[in-house]
Amino acid sequence: MSTLIRTSVEQPLLSPFRLGDLRLPNRTVMAPATRARAAGAGLVPTALHAAYYGQRAAAGLIVTEGTWVDERAVGFVRVPGVWSDEQVEGWRRVTDVVHCLGGRIVLQLWHTGAVSHPDHLGGERPLGPSAVDPRETSFTADGRRPTVVPRAMTRAEIEGTVAAYGTASANARRAGFDGVEIHAVGPYLIPQFLNPRLNRRTDAYGGTPARRRRLLLEVVGAAAAPWPGRRVGVRLSPYWTSARFAPDARTLAEFDELVDVLNGCPLAYLHLRGRDPVPPEAGPDFAALDRYRRLFHGPLIANNGFDRASANALIAAGIADAVSFATHFIANPDLVSRFALGQELTAGDPATYYSGGAEGYVDYPVCTHWTR
Repeated sequence: MSTLIRTSVEQPLLSPFRLGDLRLPNRTVMAPATRARAAGAGLVPTALHAAYYGQRAAAGLIVTEGTWVDERAVGFVRVPGVWSDEQVEGWRRVTDVVHCLGGRIVLQLWHTGAVSHPDHLGGERPLGPSAVDPRETSFTADGRRPTVVPRAMTRAEIEGTVAAYGTASANARRAGFDGVEIHAVGPYLIPQFLNPRLNRRTDAYGGTPARRRRLLLEVVGAAAAPWPGRRVGVRLSPYWTSARFAPDARTLAEFDELVDVLNGCPLAYLHLRGRDPVPPEAGPDFAALDRYRRLFHGPLIANNGFDRASANALIAAGIADAVSFATHFIANPDLVSRFALGQELTAGDPATYYSGGAEGYVDYPVCTHWTR
């Protein structure tokens, strides 16, 4: 038994850390992962959500699935929101369970922008920075549908969206969350504004890197306003690659500038999605993450392609302060215990990721034995 205790203590992943105003007992973070289990047209979290997140409360920090800030943000089936009293009450049941089990949990705030679809919006076109089709797909009740040309947001709609983030953040505090994270990864609304291929505006929100990042900075300010201290994180994906997104010298330089500007914001942390490992078994690119370790002055959470060994190595090297896991936490609710005791991990079933119901959501096994 002494060997097991000594081994667990020596793992950087299992050491405590202060993340903004959050005190984490370990550095194993549950990354946001869309699971499509919200109930009915009201998109309300249910008892299944409470069970799912409660099972994973041993994480140093839980970041929830992306959650809609308002009705115009919706772009994926059965994803919960946080704009209504019913949704807030549903989330309150989740946070109560997680806190009773000793966990910490923040709510990720999401808006899909142009990567929504009229099927989600009562037949209306989605909103985007400019009238440019992002050439993505949107997960609808009838399966994946190609995106359409969005309607360019008016100044009033941008201001309303910023206000919606502020209201959603205040609702998250009412629901008992420990903070919020701003979803700024992938091809969705905030990255659309950052992207010169999709943002062709010539007003205060486009035309230069400084103006393209204005929306994110205003959202950070609105989201931070309801919270004392540092309770807001931002998740970025500078290496995201898809139809309209491709990292190159120009875009990476603009992300460098953005991260430097974020140093002046009241952030608890930066959550960075690294490069996709190529090939997958190659493991994460430490150098790509270290680029931002050198730029950002606050706590850094790294994500994408990590296992226990590579995560411990990254933290030991000082490149990140914590590492987040998505698919590992989906299939291993006791992931922290498995890391501590050297247990093998269960593989997830992708066929159940968005299927609805308990199967593949709250029925993954917990290990009942340990090995040296």
